[in-house]
Amino acid sequence: MPIQKIVLHKLKMRLNKPFSTSFGTINDKEFFIIEAIDDEGNHGFGESVAFTTPWYTEETTETCFHILQNFLIPLLRENKITHPNDISQLFSVIKRNNMAKAAIEGAIWDLHAKRQGISLAQALGGKREWIDVGVAIGIQPTMKDLLHTIERHMEAGFKRIKLKIKPGQDIEVLREVRQAFPYVPIMADANSAYTLKDIALLKELDAFDLMMVEQPLAHDDIVDHATLQRKINTPICLDESIHSFDDVRHAIALGSCKIINIKTGRVGGLTEAVRIHDLCRDNEIPVWCGGMLEAGVGRVQNIALAALAQFTLPADMAGSAHYWEKDIIFPEVVVEDGRVKVPDRPGIGYEIDRNALEQFTVQKMEFHIHS
Repeated sequence: MPIQKIVLHKLKMRLNKPFSTSFGTINDKEFFIIEAIDDEGNHGFGESVAFTTPWYTEETTETCFHILQNFLIPLLRENKITHPNDISQLFSVIKRNNMAKAAIEGAIWDLHAKRQGISLAQALGGKREWIDVGVAIGIQPTMKDLLHTIERHMEAGFKRIKLKIKPGQDIEVLREVRQAFPYVPIMADANSAYTLKDIALLKELDAFDLMMVEQPLAHDDIVDHATLQRKINTPICLDESIHSFDDVRHAIALGSCKIINIKTGRVGGLTEAVRIHDLCRDNEIPVWCGGMLEAGVGRVQNIALAALAQFTLPADMAGSAHYWEKDIIFPEVVVEDGRVKVPDRPGIGYEIDRNALEQFTVQKMEFHIHS
């Protein structure tokens, strides 16, 4: 793949409304759009998903820039690649920093699919034409606000609701929600807010017929989750603990969970995400595609990934307008009766809105790779 240039666009975009988790509240998203350009003038795009503070993983927007500029782009300059799958092995000399790796790998996957004249979903092996989507709802100011927000999203056709919980805002919240919406598919996301000392409380989740509880224990734990899963009937879904194929292999061997959330940025790219998907398929572990408050590029790459067969649970993929007053792609991602269409045009299947890209860009850097 004759990549001639990599362009880093650093963007800052304000969310339509603040997004609150057990860690805090996010109002703005700062991230990079990575643009890979080949010798024929094709453009591939990727997106970094790290936040400005290391609350989700150790990575931040600034660490991504450091790793991209000083390590990953030089590796591309010094080596030839023939396929996006080569990137994972090439970057393996750099420990972790998966979100930085995934951002640049995503741009090269998009470029590859465009050069082949096929959709990104097809390039990854996806067969689905439509993806069922759910929506993640941050911690709300009042119960009235929460119930109203859930009602509005169910009327819009979303296939399930994900609620953020934390100590002090968990059992009573879920009880009121379940009473108000007895048949709505609901999952709870704890973002590592609990420990094994909370087993008695977490057992109470079984009363609410939840699809799953996501990452209740420590962000780097697999062992304690196995203990908890033996104690509760609610399926545990691992998120922050999963950074690689081997993490999933270990979790399956230990019985740490019954469901896996695959986030491309967290596992280091689309190549590793597909490997994890295949492992879960072979072990009959349902998977779903989680979101990281992505703008358009990251969102449509998630859609392409979720077209693979083992993504049997609704994805975190609300439409562009749910998050942004204006997105950086056109047309924007739209949810139709709780589903999104998998693009069938080459690459990510959407055009970049260059005016919007420039409007939100706060810094731009170009790196020549091969002449």
